[in-house]
Amino acid sequence: MGTARIATVTGATGRQGGAVARHLLADGWHVRALTRHPGGDAARRLAALGAEVVAADLADPATLRPAFRAAHGVYSVQNPMLCGIAGEIAQGTNVADAAAEAGVRHLVYASAGTGEPGTGVGSWESKLAVCEHIEQLGLPCTVLRPMAFLELMTDRRFFPPVSTWYLMPKLMGEDRPLGWIGTDDIGAVAAKVFADPDRFAGAELPLLADVRTIGECRALWHEVTGRAPRRFPMPVRLFERVAGTDLTTMWRWLRTADLEFDPEPTRRLLPAARTVRDWLGHARTTRGR
Repeated sequence: MGTARIATVTGATGRQGGAVARHLLADGWHVRALTRHPGGDAARRLAALGAEVVAADLADPATLRPAFRAAHGVYSVQNPMLCGIAGEIAQGTNVADAAAEAGVRHLVYASAGTGEPGTGVGSWESKLAVCEHIEQLGLPCTVLRPMAFLELMTDRRFFPPVSTWYLMPKLMGEDRPLGWIGTDDIGAVAAKVFADPDRFAGAELPLLADVRTIGECRALWHEVTGRAPRRFPMPVRLFERVAGTDLTTMWRWLRTADLEFDPEPTRRLLPAARTVRDWLGHARTTRGR
């Protein structure tokens, strides 16, 4: 381990946590990569990069205490699609409690949404509850608030033909501007935040690299690939039976919300952050390998 500072990363085999872990490793941190599945392919890939893979369950505080011992920083991210809204709050507060107990010097929390209460979007309101708990504990914390993931357009696990290219524009509107950022760029920003806690502790950082409507994203897809993105019509009620109502509530709220999106603060932090056009070109190249 040497003298490298320790950063514990939750959700390390997921999109955000994995990106954070990779960027911290590249910056010379000793990374404890927390996962419920230490024998999985994603965990083995992190181990090959030098991460210390640790079996832990965010719902079980006893598994977190040894993983946070002597850690300088903790990256906290939860996935309400897997654990539910109540589970997300419980997991987020468990992480904060364990970090406070361990004397962690810098917690970086992955939030989402507008940062304001009253939207009715469960996965946004839950993050405000976790932030409030972190503040009550007095933990030095930076809140990252990424906008829509670029992966929503390309990642099969999000099933974009139904969500991004059909139901999202149907409920939100084809011409509503939205902020976009890739999860790898979130990881790059998080590494910069961990490297400079004096600058970023106490800050809340909305993260977006580009502002585009779904209609503009569709046109860019056609421009980059030579074809339109595939759409798969699905009734809203059927989607909600499968995926719950959180996303449809979010899209309906965004239809009339008066929001301003400014990518410049993110670009000052990370000038190379990918735009929608960059992302689609990168995704096409990657799929073609």
